Amino acid sequence: MKKILLLVGVVSLATVAAWGQSAPIKRLDGSTISQEQVDKTVSEAMSGAQVPGVALAILNQGRAVYLKGYGLRDKEKNLPMTANTVMSAASLSKVAFAYLVLELVDEGLLDLDKPVYQYLAKPLPEYPNYADLADDARYQRITARMLLTHTSGFANWRSMEADHRLKIHFDPGSRFAYSGEGIDLLQLVVETITKQPLEDLMQKNVFQPLGMTRTSMVWHAEFENDYANGYDENGKSLGPQKRQKADAAGSMQTTVSDFAKFMRAVAAGQRLKKETRAEMLRAQIQIKSKHEFPTLEEETTEQNQSIRLSYGLGWGLYWTSFGEAFFKEGHDDGWRNYAVGFDRGWSGLVIMTNSSNGEGIYQQLLEGVLANSLTPLEWEGFRRGPAKEHKQVSLSVAVLNRYAGRYGEAPNLIMTIRREGDHLAGQSGNGPAVELFAESEKQFFTKSGDAVLTFEVDGRGRATGMVLHADGKDMPIRRID
Repeated sequence: MKKILLLVGVVSLATVAAWGQSAPIKRLDGSTISQEQVDKTVSEAMSGAQVPGVALAILNQGRAVYLKGYGLRDKEKNLPMTANTVMSAASLSKVAFAYLVLELVDEGLLDLDKPVYQYLAKPLPEYPNYADLADDARYQRITARMLLTHTSGFANWRSMEADHRLKIHFDPGSRFAYSGEGIDLLQLVVETITKQPLEDLMQKNVFQPLGMTRTSMVWHAEFENDYANGYDENGKSLGPQKRQKADAAGSMQTTVSDFAKFMRAVAAGQRLKKETRAEMLRAQIQIKSKHEFPTLEEETTEQNQSIRLSYGLGWGLYWTSFGEAFFKEGHDDGWRNYAVGFDRGWSGLVIMTNSSNGEGIYQQLLEGVLANSLTPLEWEGFRRGPAKEHKQVSLSVAVLNRYAGRYGEAPNLIMTIRREGDHLAGQSGNGPAVELFAESEKQFFTKSGDAVLTFEVDGRGRATGMVLHADGKDMPIRRID
């Protein structure tokens, strides 16, 4: 049934922007690709990765020459994806927010190098969300530049810390470590300076001026006529994200058509001073970490030196024979998005998917459509080739029973583990149970996805917690009972 739905979805192709239908599609190496070749490449990638819906924009000379929706935005109702389907932007939100911040810099309202706490009405630790920083004076060194370049020292999210507390892990400005917490702190600063809520600021300064009419930081009623459901790795619908609170780190709702307009604005430097636009895409910090996630990984590598992997203000950067590239990922449950642009010739690609499997199509599209084989896929955690193979081993009933129980932090994520015959099953809330198979005495894997669980055991052999390894992240979860 899954294959039938995918086949139906793939042949249901949505509208191409009329002004871009006949434009030749140029690739980075100077060759051209036909619309039929693009469709074939996308369809094959979707089928192989089991992605229900994709929205695609191809840019030449800074404008979208090809806009198309593929597959289904709603599998249950058999509704097609279109170029105007509203989808969760996930972390693509961060670059749109960064654009707003740079406009405020141009207006003289914000200095990139002034410690952000100085813009606030009271000391940062007096705000409830930042009370954890009271004993670490290094927060007084954090600037807007550091927050935009992910060099604040924060983890991605405090929820990923063992004790769920916000910490500064290294001297601010000294290294790259991707952080949604940092972007949220900058949101507090921006709303304090302007005395306006983020949604209003983004509409007035970014979305409306750039003609992004189906984009918002919160859900709007007019999106109801064409929106996508997100789907997990197993094709289960997670529904749409109807956020009611604006979050600079990830709440933006947009369409591939609208985000292509944003990419065009970045290319042209619309609404920014020439020097500010140049600063946005200037390498601010060299990246030496082996992987982007988990964000605080200590392992370093020299393998990305040849492409000068680095971070600008909001954007990741690397250098190629086709010119400088700027890129941003968007990653959330049920949503995987990717945008990349090239300074020379202003070519680019925007990929938006309504599936947790979406990253499985990036390499095929970047290489097949754009002729870009230089993307730092391993650093970004995008899978090359098939998933890791796991070998199942047999464990005794006694060992399996020791892991049965509840794990998590009430009332947030609660995962129930129980033994089912010769293996375990895990269930979060009222969601479906997922079978877990042992590959060692403490490590278990799923056959329906890439998640791995490692149980932690005390000296008496009792399970005290687990670490969930998924999507390049490690999430410690303590045992409740």
